[in-house]
Amino acid sequence: MDYENINVWYWLIPIVVGVICGIIGYSMGKGNVDAIDNSAELQALHDKNSKLQSDLDVCNKKLIAKPSGSGNVSSSLAAAPTTKAMLTAFDAAAAKTAFGKTIIQDDLKVVEGIGPKIAEMFHGAGITTWKALSETSVASCQDIVNSGGDRYKVHESASWPMQAKMCYEGKWKELFRWQDEHRHGKL
Repeated sequence: MDYENINVWYWLIPIVVGVICGIIGYSMGKGNVDAIDNSAELQALHDKNSKLQSDLDVCNKKLIAKPSGSGNVSSSLAAAPTTKAMLTAFDAAAAKTAFGKTIIQDDLKVVEGIGPKIAEMFHGAGITTWKALSETSVASCQDIVNSGGDRYKVHESASWPMQAKMCYEGKWKELFRWQDEHRHGKL
């Protein structure tokens, strides 16, 4: 019996299998690098979206700031909701009915995602009322949160101005429904 030829196969088969596994592993690992590149692209798109949102907010403020006597129908229509909102007084009873707890006027913590520390950051930035928060751009909100360090950068502030506007306008049932539908910010 020729034992020398058998010993070659014991070595050759594991080497060939190892090379094939190495090639497959390299190919699969190379695919994961593309996923990391996509996250950078996603971040760039998120930044672009924040800038566009802030530009939109600036345009909306300019539209509302136009005098209604200019004859522009869209500016007078845009001014109407603002006037109505300014006439809305805080109704603690309606807020308590909707939320089942006492709500304090201009308490930023009513906005889903804002806790005591983030509320302090907004107060430090001069944003102390629902009205002020509702007029703040999403990008500015995120900048304030990011200024608190890495711990706070995970908070998503995209809906905070909208929620604050609902508070300011006394739309308590709508706010409660929105927060409930969005699982209190945990989609």
